[in-house]
This record gives sequence, structure tokens and C-alpha cells, in this order.
Amino acid sequence: MNIFQAVVLGVIQGLTEFLPVSSSGHLVFVPVLFGWSDQGLTFDVVVHLGSLLAVILYFRKRLWQLLRSLFVSEEKETRHLALILVFSIIPAGVAGLLFGDWIEANLRATSVVAWGLIFWGVMLWFAERTSLQEKKNKQVNWSRGAWIACAQALALIPGTSRSGITMTAGMFAGLSKKTAAEFSFLMSVPVILVAGAVKLLRLIETGGEGALVSGPMLFGFVAAAISGFVAIAGLMKVIQKWSFKPFVVYRIFIGVLILLFL
Repeated sequence: MNIFQAVVLGVIQGLTEFLPVSSSGHLVFVPVLFGWSDQGLTFDVVVHLGSLLAVILYFRKRLWQLLRSLFVSEEKETRHLALILVFSIIPAGVAGLLFGDWIEANLRATSVVAWGLIFWGVMLWFAERTSLQEKKNKQVNWSRGAWIACAQALALIPGTSRSGITMTAGMFAGLSKKTAAEFSFLMSVPVILVAGAVKLLRLIETGGEGALVSGPMLFGFVAAAISGFVAIAGLMKVIQKWSFKPFVVYRIFIGVLILLFL
């Protein structure tokens, strides 16, 4: 992998990790589109760490409040949300341990990505429409948090989108667009941290950790961090004024193109 490819894929990872369009799906079909070789586990670790840095920087004040609430006296609501976020990793973690290797071996295919983009794009549109019609504005509690956390486990399948499916589940659960999006982004911190740690351990086991400090990896990390920050900031502004429809259209359009040409 050269620096140009690393930057392109880093930007794609950063943007699509937080936009509801599937980062894993894009990282599968973009290399196929340009005839590039698979980027490999090392690059996945690096760009996910870049995405993690982006969300930590954007929500640094909120994350500090949540972390502090676990150890010192804090508002009950803040500690409540912090505990929900901690336990939200369990469904995805269990699913990853049980099915992660099988999914990696059998579902990293462009056809799976295409149908995932289309189907979950339609579901995102339907969830937003239902949310707007009923003017939902509930808060995150244990039952809603558990529902969204279980939905997050489906994001292991390429083409689903972690942010997309958690926002969809959140709106179906009665959250407003803004609340669903913010909770989705906060949920990404523990899940990306754990997933990155697992991948890093696998990398160390195979003796490939030395590649982490190479030039392309560094550029990929920076590209993912910057684009991820921009994606979060942009989406939080967009959904307060407009809707998810552009992302729905994009998902369906890309899905159809993949089915037709790849």
C-alpha cells in the first residue's frame, strides 16, 4: 500500500464510520473498484484508532463528564448514561467472538455490501419518517440502550453501517434524530476501543506490529482522524436542519451500482 491509497482509504474510513453509509462496506468495495489489494489487518487497526481519536476530540467534554460520573459524585442521569454506554459493548462483543471470524471469511463480498447498503438505507428512511410523524423525543434508558446495543451487533456484517443501524434503532425506540445520533457516536467509543484492542492483539500475535509505524499507516491514521471529526461535526449540524434522505439515496445508489458493475 502506498501513501495515496492510505490517505484515500483513511478518509473513507473516517467519513463512513460516522456517517450512516457503512465504513466496512466502503473499505470492501473501494479497493475492488480500483483494483487495489486488500489493505489488511494492520491498516484496519490504524484507521479505527484514527476514528476513535476523532470522536474523543469532538465529544471530549461530554466524555469527561461521563467518565467522571463513574468514579465520583455526579448527576444521576449522567452516571446512568455512562453505565448504559459501558454495557452497550456486550452484544457486539459477544457477536464478534462467536461470529466475527466467520463473517470476515464469508461475508466480505461486494454483493453482501450492496444488499446491506440498500436494505438498511430503506430502514433508515422509514425510521426517520416514523420519528418525525410521531414527534418522538424520549431519552435513553436501559431498555432503549439495550435495543440499540443489540442492533449495533448487526454492524459486523459489511454494508450495514454501525452508525446507521444504531441511529435507525434509536429512532425506532422513540429517540429524536439528534439524541439518536449523539448516543450512536458516544457508543462508538467503547466498541471501537475494544475492537481496536482485539485487532491489535491479533496483529502482535502474528508479528506484524512493526508495520504500524510505517509512512502509509501514519497518513492513514491522520486522514481517518481528520475526516472522522469533520463527519461528526457535519452530521450533527445537518440532521438538525435537514434529514437523512441524502444518505438514504446515496446508499441505494451505491448499492445498485455495485450490483450492476461489481
